[in-house]
Amino acid sequence: MRIAVDALGGDEAPEEIVSGAVAAAKRLPEDEIWLVGEEASVSKLVGPEMPQNLSLRDAGGAVGMEEEPASALRAQPDASIAVAASLVRNGEADAIFSAGNTGATVAAALLRIGRLEGCRRPAIATMLPFSSPVLLLDAGATTMCRPQDLLNFAILGVVFAERYFGLDSARVGLINVGEEPGKGDKLAKESHALIRDAGAVRFVGNVEGRDIGSGVADVLVTDGFTGNVVLKTAEGVSREIFGMLRSTMTASTMTKLAAGILRPRLREMRNRLDPENYGGSFLLGVKGSVVIGHGNSRARSVENALIGISRAGAGLTDALQQALDRTHSAPVGDEA
Repeated sequence: MRIAVDALGGDEAPEEIVSGAVAAAKRLPEDEIWLVGEEASVSKLVGPEMPQNLSLRDAGGAVGMEEEPASALRAQPDASIAVAASLVRNGEADAIFSAGNTGATVAAALLRIGRLEGCRRPAIATMLPFSSPVLLLDAGATTMCRPQDLLNFAILGVVFAERYFGLDSARVGLINVGEEPGKGDKLAKESHALIRDAGAVRFVGNVEGRDIGSGVADVLVTDGFTGNVVLKTAEGVSREIFGMLRSTMTASTMTKLAAGILRPRLREMRNRLDPENYGGSFLLGVKGSVVIGHGNSRARSVENALIGISRAGAGLTDALQQALDRTHSAPVGDEA
């Protein structure tokens, strides 16, 4: 894999981004990593012992977190995220990572790299770290969806989940307010029928919010508005539960003793739920691997995100396009 890293994007950039990229380069000797940013300042952070598979590419400043993405990219054609996207467009890189402005990353991917054929809108695919990992998409790229978009999300999600999680046959569920096919709004009803009748994925039907982490599906699809609410709710609830556990475990001498006994298991659970272990979310539906990190990503998160890109593999984009082509060329109801 050849990965272009937006060294200037994120609250902790460039120090933490550069540190994470250097650590990843040492762990991924077969891959090539580009650090895209102001070369003079980035090179100082890398230091004299730069890994052989790490290169620098000069760029202008970053797109700010509060800036309007399209306007900022027009005003700053040499912004770090725009240059990183151009590396993919020109065939010098296979993937992008950025912890900067999410809208700017999506816009740069669409404008500089382009969509896969047959994919009207891209989707942000993110891992929900339950006892059995679940891939959720869309987590915020496309808030206004059509049924065909949700079918495409299901197809893209299956290909990605099978490669990333090592699954033989990923199961797809549609997030809805009830299990019955007739439940939900117009989008949910029409999407259920389309995904079911297309025969392109192993569809298990509707999945209610309470069952998202139960293991009934490996891939969950929904519109970007609902998906983003689900993601942020899961993160918030997880954080609150651990806060409550911490308060309970430190309330008295007895509970502190109990906490000492449980600490290894609690630490294991905390690490499983820590989003830094995944590092970022994949933007599926564009002609290249695009990974969006948390705005406050630190070095460990960046390192894990780049390792995740390597795990997904250089053939991911071709596999996604082939899956879309098979489905769109097959009559509805046929196996694709």
